[in-house]
Amino acid sequence: MTPLRILRDLVIWLVIGILSFPFLWMVLTSIKPRDQTVTFPPRLLADRLTLEHYRSLLFDTPFLDLFANSLFVAGASTLIAILIATSGAYGLLRYRFPARGFAAQMMLFSYLLPAVVLLVPLYVVVASLGLGDSLWGLIVTYTTFAIPFALWLLRGFLSALSPEVEAAAAIDGASRLEVFFEIVLPQVLPGIVATAVFTFIMGYNEYLYAMVFINRAEIMTLPPGVSQIVTEAYEVDWNRLMAAAVMITLPILLLFAIVQRNFSAGLGAGSVKG
Repeated sequence: MTPLRILRDLVIWLVIGILSFPFLWMVLTSIKPRDQTVTFPPRLLADRLTLEHYRSLLFDTPFLDLFANSLFVAGASTLIAILIATSGAYGLLRYRFPARGFAAQMMLFSYLLPAVVLLVPLYVVVASLGLGDSLWGLIVTYTTFAIPFALWLLRGFLSALSPEVEAAAAIDGASRLEVFFEIVLPQVLPGIVATAVFTFIMGYNEYLYAMVFINRAEIMTLPPGVSQIVTEAYEVDWNRLMAAAVMITLPILLLFAIVQRNFSAGLGAGSVKG
C-alpha cells in the first residue's frame, strides 16, 4: 500500500469513528448504572453493566404503546404518500398540460415551507374534519408534506426512464395502465423504496405536529411521548433516555438493512437524471 492510500484510509476511519462516537456513547450510557452516568470527568466505560434501564423503559412506561403509534402513523402516511406521489410524478412527466412545470415547482415550494408556518392552517383543517387529537389527524397532516417530498424525489427517478420503451409497449397494444404497472413500476421500484424510507423516517421522527395535535397520553407518538417518560421531577433520567434512543434507532437500522440493495440502487438511479 502506498503512503497516500494509508493516509486516506486513516482519514476515512477517523471520520467514521467521529460520526459513530455519539451512537457508541448512547449505547454505553444506556447500560451504565445511574450513579456512574453523571460523573466528572466523564467515563466511557462503567465498572459494571446493567439492563435495568431497558427493563424499566419497556415494562414501567408506555414506551411500547408510543412505539406502536409511531409505526402506525409513519407507515400509513408513507403508504398514502407513495401511492399518490408515484402516479402524480408519472403524470407530471408523461402528460402535457398547461403550467406543468409551475405545478412541479409549487409542489417543491410547499415542501420547503417551514413547518411552523403550516401549523395553524393544518390544525384548523384537521379539526374541521373531526380528526383533532387523533392518530388519523396526524396521518392526514404528515401526508400533506410527505406527498410533495415524495413526488419531487420520484419525479427524478422516473425521469431517468426511457419513454421509448413505453411508446413501444403502447404500439404493441398495451394500455396506459398496463404500461404504468407492468413496465414503469418494476423499473422504478428501487426509487420507490428509497423514497418510502425517507418518507417513513420523516413521519417516524416528527415532533412539532405530534406535540401540538395530540393531547391524550395513550395516543402520543415517540418524539413527544419519550420526552415525558424520561423526565422525573424536573430531572432527566439520562440512562432511560439513552435506552429509549437506542430502541428508537434500532427499527431504522433494521429497515436500512432490509432494503439496503433497493435503497442504494434507487439513489443511484435518481442521480442519473432529474
